[in-house]
Amino acid sequence: MSNTFGKLFTLTTFGESHGPAIGGIIDGCPSGVELDVQAIQNELNRRKPGQSKIVTQRKEPDEVKFLSGIFEGKTTGASIGFIIENVHQRSKDYSHIKDTYRPSHADYTYTQKYGNRDYRGGGRTSARETANWVVGGAVAKQAFPEIKIHAYTSSVGNIFMEQTVDEVDFSKIESNAVRCPDEVAAHKMINRILEIKKQGDTIGGTVTCVIKNVPVGLGEPIFDKLHAQLGKAMLSINAVKGFEYGSGFKGAKMKGSEHNDLFNEDQTTKTNLSGGIQGGISNGMDIYFNVAFKPVATIMQHQETINSKGEIVEMQGKGRHDPCVVPRAVPIVEALAAMVIADNMKLYNSHQ
Repeated sequence: MSNTFGKLFTLTTFGESHGPAIGGIIDGCPSGVELDVQAIQNELNRRKPGQSKIVTQRKEPDEVKFLSGIFEGKTTGASIGFIIENVHQRSKDYSHIKDTYRPSHADYTYTQKYGNRDYRGGGRTSARETANWVVGGAVAKQAFPEIKIHAYTSSVGNIFMEQTVDEVDFSKIESNAVRCPDEVAAHKMINRILEIKKQGDTIGGTVTCVIKNVPVGLGEPIFDKLHAQLGKAMLSINAVKGFEYGSGFKGAKMKGSEHNDLFNEDQTTKTNLSGGIQGGISNGMDIYFNVAFKPVATIMQHQETINSKGEIVEMQGKGRHDPCVVPRAVPIVEALAAMVIADNMKLYNSHQ
């Protein structure tokens, strides 16, 4: 299994959803970075379960404990080790699927690949693993504080916010439980999620991310283009089904004369349909992209499926699950974007 993210700024993780703890090792963080541990904890609080009525009600404090790589509040340049203890597991909630494969879940593929699976909350397939990523991303943000990253919920189901990327007030992202800066759309999204939850169903949506103050020159041709690295990172998130940057799929409908970003005298561009990346290399403009999330696979409705003997059986989801993963995915998107940028900033700075 591939458990390490990045090349120069790296995160290696371990742990399962219902094990004693999850955690990781961060390598490549510059020495002398004064870490604000409370700011890191605040990022985890944005992701943790039980924070509102529209997410899973599993009550985990998600308190990060740093074990190494920090002395007198500053990074030493050595490996930064950390753990997050699991304190509120209810493994019995999953006993009914011990020998049953949930539709559209990783149960079947993991069993076929490894010959076994940890059915308690999905083991390594659980989105609980993403708490490790949030710690890595929070450290990356502090290592390169000049880079500003803002993610937010831009849609839930068929409810879309009206503002464009350029019109969004980032200060309003945390003003509601769904993390949508459009207050009118946020109200509709929350009501829709609650409605879906009552039905025992789930719903998907999109997260939009904007990265500001990126220098010109991040990204490596041919196979390490910056947008390819961001795409791989985002597609590694549980439940993600799509990634587009800049004009994305809308660009396929345009003519070159409409799509080209013309230069200003100061080397900025009049438009930014390129999404801040050209030829796989950042051009100094804002980087922005959308990440599409499917509805969570585990639903509280009866469904037909198969068991380990290949027999058709009926099952119903139990336990505590998100009716919509999007609100809690916002800090995860930010975290992975931060680690991609930090990885590239390390290489960029080595060339200066």
